[in-house]
Amino acid sequence: MSLTFTLDPAVTPALRDGILQLWADVSNAGGSVGFVPPVTADDIRPELVKHFVAMAEGRTRLLVGHDGAGEVAATAFFSFNTHRLMRHWVWLYTVMVHPRHQGRGYGRDLLAAAGDAARGFGGIDAIRLTCRGGNGLERFYGSCGYKEVGRVPGAIRVAPGDDRDDVFMLLPLT
Repeated sequence: MSLTFTLDPAVTPALRDGILQLWADVSNAGGSVGFVPPVTADDIRPELVKHFVAMAEGRTRLLVGHDGAGEVAATAFFSFNTHRLMRHWVWLYTVMVHPRHQGRGYGRDLLAAAGDAARGFGGIDAIRLTCRGGNGLERFYGSCGYKEVGRVPGAIRVAPGDDRDDVFMLLPLT
């Protein structure tokens, strides 16, 4: 079984709740998506609202993957640059695959779908993302074609005494 990806799906209560649950489940499983466990959907809701506002303003687009049961299983948000000298690349944020689906290649599928979507945006030459060091994410993204292009040591404080690198990755699309 594979995921079915949709770019710019209608934001329904089911989609909102599915993303909130996905984000909480990924965070609570130790995923590096902006929170440290334990978190609830209510903790995450303000961040998701910010994404939805940016979508309504045309600054952000959503790619969502549904599993065979129709559940939200993966997401990635594209954020467009507003600076006139940087409009040729997009940021990829909140890249998540539900823990129950990990190890099946769905992360690779999500990144491939993100690359395909970005190629269709017109005028986009690359995707940039950041990831938290110390979890092997750089190796995973590297195996999907991304290259490490920068690193800020200790920029992410997960907990007192647990600082991680902020790693910048780039995927050329041309």
